[in-house]
Amino acid sequence: MLVVDDEPTLAELLSMALRYEGWEVRSAADGGSAVRTAREFRPDAVVLDMMLPDFDGLQVLRKLRADAPELPVLFLTAKDSVEDRVAGLTAGGDDYVTKPFSIEELVARLRALVRRSVRAESQSESMLVVGDLVLEEDSREVRRGGHSIELTATEFELLRYLMRNPRRVLSKRQILDRVWNYDFGGQANVVELYISYLRKKIDAGRVPMIHTMRGAGYVLKPAA
Repeated sequence: MLVVDDEPTLAELLSMALRYEGWEVRSAADGGSAVRTAREFRPDAVVLDMMLPDFDGLQVLRKLRADAPELPVLFLTAKDSVEDRVAGLTAGGDDYVTKPFSIEELVARLRALVRRSVRAESQSESMLVVGDLVLEEDSREVRRGGHSIELTATEFELLRYLMRNPRRVLSKRQILDRVWNYDFGGQANVVELYISYLRKKIDAGRVPMIHTMRGAGYVLKPAA
């Protein structure tokens, strides 16, 4: 695990907690040393502060991903900085926690990121599989129970995001940021609309896989 934060006390606290959980940990106090350490250390995941003395977190993310495109990255953001959270997720960050945060929550989120990364590596690089639902990223083919399903470009991107995060509740804002790449503001009902389109194609006549969590968002999981 690589911890990148310019606050020495926080970086040491995080490093200690992660070592206690069994991870080997390196730390860096700025973006330049983070990139150099990542190239040498090849971490399984990175905890990355958005505000660093030399580069901002988004610049560091781009440099890290240039070397390791699938490297899971969890951002640390300021409590009141919605812009940071949106920018981080839109740029390709996998998750975020806001300062101040619970160490237990951060550790749990990192475990989930690493598990998802390991699952993805164990499958074909271009294939996502959840239950009997299969998505081929290269050919853009989708099948459920062996039956081909035709999707529009936006439906495909929405399903891909859901399948990359199985069993995880995704809020409308998260979906907007990752699928549409910008904030629709008050037009979050576009998510409801496209979820309904997907349900008609993925779940019609079958045990549902796409579920609404009232007040929280949507989750895709294998049919029971």
